[in-house]
Amino acid sequence: MPAPALPSLSLSDAERDAVTLLSATATEDMWRLRTLDDYFTGLSRMANLGIAIPPALQSIRTVTGWPRIIVDALDERLDIDDVRCPRDQGAEDALNAIWDANDLAVESQLAHQDALVYGHSYLSVGVDDYGDPLVSVESPQHMSVDYDARTRTVRAALRLISAGSQRSATLYLPDQTVYLEGSGAGWTVADRKPHSLGVVPVIRLANRQRIADRRGSSEITEEVRALTDAACRTLLGQEIAREFFAAPQRYVLGASEGSFQGPDGTQRSAWETYIGRYLALERDEDGQVPQVGQFPAYDPGVYGRIVDTYARLVAGVTALPAHMLGYTTDNPASAEAIRSAEARLIKKAERRQRSFSGPWSRAMRLALQLTGATAPVPAVNVQWRDPSTPTVAAQADATTKLVAAGILPADSEITLERAGIDRAQRQRIAADRARSVGRDALDQIARTFTGDGRTGTADDRAAA
Repeated sequence: MPAPALPSLSLSDAERDAVTLLSATATEDMWRLRTLDDYFTGLSRMANLGIAIPPALQSIRTVTGWPRIIVDALDERLDIDDVRCPRDQGAEDALNAIWDANDLAVESQLAHQDALVYGHSYLSVGVDDYGDPLVSVESPQHMSVDYDARTRTVRAALRLISAGSQRSATLYLPDQTVYLEGSGAGWTVADRKPHSLGVVPVIRLANRQRIADRRGSSEITEEVRALTDAACRTLLGQEIAREFFAAPQRYVLGASEGSFQGPDGTQRSAWETYIGRYLALERDEDGQVPQVGQFPAYDPGVYGRIVDTYARLVAGVTALPAHMLGYTTDNPASAEAIRSAEARLIKKAERRQRSFSGPWSRAMRLALQLTGATAPVPAVNVQWRDPSTPTVAAQADATTKLVAAGILPADSEITLERAGIDRAQRQRIAADRARSVGRDALDQIARTFTGDGRTGTADDRAAA
């Protein structure tokens, strides 16, 4: 019998070229991704113009938090409610088991957030130590891919992890996954795991794609970063003005030098002079009283109005309602005005749901394929929650009207979905309905075989 082939412990030329290319791509994107992350976390350092800020006060930091608000406002409307296989109940049960086992109800939120911050994130599909499907979300800070824009598929992917001086990597290929360990300036193959997927098990979630830029772009755009820096500079100017002008500036005309000296002839400090000597100034040798005046204090409201202007500009760029960015008016907005202001944000969320549905569907189909339970793998539909903000009463009322008009059947699962009932509750309702139907059938059988003409239920007659 031929001896089994042992996995190669060295990289082939094609694999080495892929690792080199993807490592260079990761290094090239590192600074851009770190800049976006700093804006999202509030750690970015704004550019100092060097005009109004003294060198001693340049260490003061101000943060607006607008980039995080912009991302969170959209991310909070991107919740996956369920994944379905409408034509294969067995595959749907396996799909729901994979979804729950990988805690994707929570992990999906992390993937969406990173896609909005960095412009893209990744889903990787594999198997865990027990051979079960493993779906993981990956940050673009650790993963880079070779993407074919024509076929819209990934040719190869590399996941890099560095912990101090130790390096490890995972190379994803269409036929296998290669695990690497850092060895000096190169890599050593630690293990190879072939798979039968036929594609690279890495899927990209791209945000704001363009034809010339399939990689996607961040919600923290160049306009947002510039306006955020401008608002931070304004707030910093307000902080500095508060330090210099918190106490009103005063002047004294016609006072002698002795008015600012102590009994021993030493010069008094500025604070002692300010709080004490202005209250008791002596007349000069001509008997004239020194003239004391005060400069007009600065108006801090000027800075607030400038920040409000920047907030309105950011709201226009990002389709966010201005009140989410802290801009308020004396007259509160009506409910109709709030819904009108959120219209663009809702439409934006709907488009993100549509663009993210394809990657999630492909990832879950690959996970189903790894189970080997179904062939061919059925289509997977991703069900999203309504990105608008309807009340429970409004959802129930709209669903009731659709049922009353005959558009939806009352016992359809779609009716329950539109009413806002989640998958676990729908399963319990289906079980309750099945028990009710079974009980009604038993009652009908009991009435059929009852010769005394009684019409009570089977339980009632048994009790009697």
